[in-house]
Amino acid sequence: MKSISIQLICINGFNSSGGVLPQQLNLKIMKKTVLITGASSGFGREAVKLFQQHGWNVIASMRSPEKETELTKLNNVMLSRLDVTDKASIQNTVEKGIGQFGKIDVLVNNAGYGSMGALEAASGEMVRRQFDVNLFGLIEVTKAVLPIMRQNKYGVIINISSMGGRVTYPFSSLYHATKFAVEGLTESLQYELNPFGINLKIVEPGGYQTDFAGRSLAPFGAGSLTDYQPAFDQFIAKLTTWPMSKSISEVAEAIYEAATDGSEKLRYPVGADAVQIVQARHQMDDAAFKNMIVSQMAE
Repeated sequence: MKSISIQLICINGFNSSGGVLPQQLNLKIMKKTVLITGASSGFGREAVKLFQQHGWNVIASMRSPEKETELTKLNNVMLSRLDVTDKASIQNTVEKGIGQFGKIDVLVNNAGYGSMGALEAASGEMVRRQFDVNLFGLIEVTKAVLPIMRQNKYGVIINISSMGGRVTYPFSSLYHATKFAVEGLTESLQYELNPFGINLKIVEPGGYQTDFAGRSLAPFGAGSLTDYQPAFDQFIAKLTTWPMSKSISEVAEAIYEAATDGSEKLRYPVGADAVQIVQARHQMDDAAFKNMIVSQMAE
């Protein structure tokens, strides 16, 4: 009862001096809190709603929270402006979240986008932007939550990758480079962070009908390099016929499983296409897999 009475006289996990309550005050009696980036649409939005339905506190971060109307109606959901390329907005969101909920138990690094085109046609700005959002921004958000997780000796960091972090397709080299980097980063971080009670997870969705194919996709094509144009046009034509699943709730469920299963499982492929193609990649050598992709693009 002592720890409970102390919690009741403290506001949102802070003591009278404004500091975060130490671990010995039994933070476990509080609701768990998740911070989700890129929460305005797609997987992030579905994850916000699922965690909230399960009784979690949710910090739903996005670049334009003033445009949000649905998530503002949910109890225990705090909206915050966060641009992963803006360190000040990251720090502000983390501080606001801890101020309101007392801690952050789980981080879901979901924000990202895909660029598509011939590498030779990509400007330096395009290259940097792809890495700034998909990799460097993810790193900055992760670094911002690590102090509170280390203090509490508990945390789960879930990085949303893609089957494109395990296999590749034509004209997506920048996107694949960032997702392969996210996979390597996450796998390596286990060694650093597991001793502090922090687990690392990677969720790898296949093809889903989300904003990734809309505002989250930045095609730059072949630019003025006409040599690439026929192959790029053929790839785009094939892409438009790719079967995309409407069941984006599957990805939210995988994120929630990763956050709550308490296991050391690292990778969570989601979707029949992701499972099948990753398995095929493991079973085939490099040349055979490349030739399979080339033949599929030609069909």
